[in-house]
Amino acid sequence: MTRRIVYGAGLMLTLAATVMTIASIAMPRWVSYSPNGEREYSYGLHSRCSAVTGTCVPFPRTSDCTKDPSFCNMWRTVGFLTSFGVVVELCAIVSFVIIISGGVQRRAAGWQVAVGVLSFSAIVQCAGMAIVAFLFDHDDRFWKGWHLDLSWSLCTASWTILVLASVGIAVSAFYLPAEGDYELIPEDYYGPPDDRLLSRIAAWDNGFKGTDSEGQYSYQRDQDNMSDVASIAASSVAPSTRRESEARR
Repeated sequence: MTRRIVYGAGLMLTLAATVMTIASIAMPRWVSYSPNGEREYSYGLHSRCSAVTGTCVPFPRTSDCTKDPSFCNMWRTVGFLTSFGVVVELCAIVSFVIIISGGVQRRAAGWQVAVGVLSFSAIVQCAGMAIVAFLFDHDDRFWKGWHLDLSWSLCTASWTILVLASVGIAVSAFYLPAEGDYELIPEDYYGPPDDRLLSRIAAWDNGFKGTDSEGQYSYQRDQDNMSDVASIAASSVAPSTRRESEARR
């Protein structure tokens, strides 16, 4: 069963992955052109920047889609998938907060929701990353000198972290013991028996008869002890009775 500390670690990893995904969207550095080791041009999901002029323009534009509609559609799909992945990551963060703030039963059953949301977000981001890698390998606009840049690496690291977090939560759900469960006491925990304690227990149980037909407990007194008590009481009462009779006479 997953513990609160496991969900806390999953929440921290999800927050880190979300920051990476948002950074990959904000930075226009998915594919860059660096022929001499210095970046001259770079493509982002929504803009294209030039280090020569120091300006960025929206990308892809209508002219780009007219020349190569397939590239334009696939690039826009990557932008949609990555943005949608951020939304799913935010849902995962909310689910973690709800599970952690709940009770034991919610933590025991919430791992399925957490693993499902994390896995779905990882699949969405992995699909976007794979599309960019496919375009980089097969599109004619990327020739020698172009390379996959920081934003692509951040997206890859993000969905990898999500996969590791989901696997860790699933493994903990199957292999960790139940929260608050009893543990076996080792055999060497008990010391030697106490004779005085055993004698007291035997005295308390003296005369125990058992249960009757109605399931109620009943006791029988020790006749020997009762006879001794009766003889002592009679011997103490007899002298006082004799004195009273003599006084009356």
